[in-house]
Amino acid sequence: MKKLLLILLCLPMIGFGQQTYVPDDNFEQELINQGYDDVLDDYVQTSNINTITHIHLAQDSISDLTGIEDFDSLATLLCYNNIMTSLDLSNNTALVSLDCSGNQLTILDVRNGNNINFLSFYCFNNPNLLCINVDDANWTTTNWTFANGNIDLQHYFSNNCSGPTSIQEHSTNKELIKITDVLGRETKGTKNEPLFYIYDDGTVEKRIVIE
Repeated sequence: MKKLLLILLCLPMIGFGQQTYVPDDNFEQELINQGYDDVLDDYVQTSNINTITHIHLAQDSISDLTGIEDFDSLATLLCYNNIMTSLDLSNNTALVSLDCSGNQLTILDVRNGNNINFLSFYCFNNPNLLCINVDDANWTTTNWTFANGNIDLQHYFSNNCSGPTSIQEHSTNKELIKITDVLGRETKGTKNEPLFYIYDDGTVEKRIVIE
């Protein structure tokens, strides 16, 4: 009888399963609206979200996407026109399409090991964002162009925005590889236009020479 009682007591815990912490009520409410959750309690069943491949979270007044890291299969994330200041997608290794435009981002990390397979990347209208963490700053600067206004002109890419690669100064142990314009085209540089100086250590510097 005691063994049976112990088993019965453990059953609810087993059935409860792993949960993902979702502290932003607007984020969780949208998950409820889309049928992935049922109670506004800061948690969602992980098994309900880890197979989602596409999700639309735009214009929902979301300030925090904590919990998005458990969306293991997420390929497309549309989270434009919210109020986020920070977005970390480094754990979303399947991600290949992102639109986080129209937020208040100061930190953006898309070092998910899959940047080379990205199909689209939109991050315009984030005026307080300067440095964007990516897998390879040189490759990204060349291939994620600034055409069609998909990225703000003040943005630049780095392998590590919080480390030495985010410091926009010349050092004695790095060499300039090339200079590109905002469309990713190699150039010798002209005045009064933003240019990107790409170095062999992964540093990408943005400069504007005012005449």
